Amino acid sequence: MDARRWSAVGAVVLIGAAVVAAAVTAVQNFPRGIILVALLAGAVLAAYEAVWRRGRSRTLLLGAAGVLLVAAVVATFVWQLWLDLAVVGVLLALGLTLARRAFRASVRLDPAVPPRHAVVVWNPRSGGGKALAAGLAAEAQARGIEPIELRPGDDLERLVRDAVARGADALAAAGGDGTQALVARIAAEHDLPFACIPAGTRNHFALDLGVDRDDVVGALDAFVDGGERRVDLAEVNGRTFVNNVSLGVYASAVQEAGYRDAKLRTLLETASAFGGAGGDGEDPDGAQRELRWIGPGGEPQSRAAVILVSNNPYRLGELLGAGTRPAIDRHTLGIAVMTGPTGRTTDGRARPPWEQWQAEQFVIDCAGKVPIGVDGEALVLSAPLEFTIRPAALRVRLAPQHPGASPSAQLPDGPADGVRRLVSIAVGRQH
Repeated sequence: MDARRWSAVGAVVLIGAAVVAAAVTAVQNFPRGIILVALLAGAVLAAYEAVWRRGRSRTLLLGAAGVLLVAAVVATFVWQLWLDLAVVGVLLALGLTLARRAFRASVRLDPAVPPRHAVVVWNPRSGGGKALAAGLAAEAQARGIEPIELRPGDDLERLVRDAVARGADALAAAGGDGTQALVARIAAEHDLPFACIPAGTRNHFALDLGVDRDDVVGALDAFVDGGERRVDLAEVNGRTFVNNVSLGVYASAVQEAGYRDAKLRTLLETASAFGGAGGDGEDPDGAQRELRWIGPGGEPQSRAAVILVSNNPYRLGELLGAGTRPAIDRHTLGIAVMTGPTGRTTDGRARPPWEQWQAEQFVIDCAGKVPIGVDGEALVLSAPLEFTIRPAALRVRLAPQHPGASPSAQLPDGPADGVRRLVSIAVGRQH
């Protein structure tokens, strides 16, 4: 058996042992064990419900969760059950650790033919100077890759197109996601291999592609002995983006001058200004505007605090892998509209404060121009905003030592799915 299967076997055994130990503790210490389990379960449920609420109801639920948790801790020591719970906790922690290893994605691609004249465009200022600190230019030259430094005042698109005109047969970008998007667009236009070098601040595109974000230099090996696969690109009004386009709170925040220096503070201040706005905002000229779009059921909609349109769907609201895309090759846009807490579903479950669906095309209309965030960069575009997906548009090269897949590519959808998939891996039914 391989390491992944051994991890799954260990996870199943340890998690099963934790469940058995918890059940034995509850039965042997009846009714105290049952009461303790009820206190812990109540604390977890109250905290979970609080996530979907706001205002007074959230405060009350968080307070209830805190009280129940304190009561459980006190009961553990008063009833001398701390050793039993410690055993359960250790077994569960070890089992979950092995489960994470079993769900860790790793894809090995067949080596592609190395390019003859690869070029990497690098920004020495991106990510606090990551590329400069790593000596990227010298490392690229050592691999036969031509480094082109992006200096202040340079036209990035002109630099890349000139490189292609000189015979470049592979393009790499070492910079933020905006830089990645522009270079990727030109690579796709000429059907050239593209490599993402994680030299930006957050490197979201690199993460979801399966590039090791901590290995700036190693990413260059994509053009040495790396493998290749195709991924999608997305467009808004003809402008390519690799991650997402946001409208609403975040889009307005990135328009602020202080956003890059104080992102969290700017986001909070902008969010408070949006409180009660219900999807209305202001154009750059101060005029009020209302966003309009068609929902997943074909119904017109116009109220939202945040709209996120992404190049393939993100995992939202999950305990693991939230904010990542399991794949960028599913040939669809991801659309998420956040409206705020919306109560409960007909079967009594908490309803998340967003609506999420997929589509190949999506249109947002309004009167006037719209401030948006495109891969984290502030823009103002004329309405309507027309989003499209470009399936398999980009040839991506990945270094052989990197994961080759998103960290959420193999993650389960909830505990029940996690148990089912762990068992499947353990018995060899899933690879």
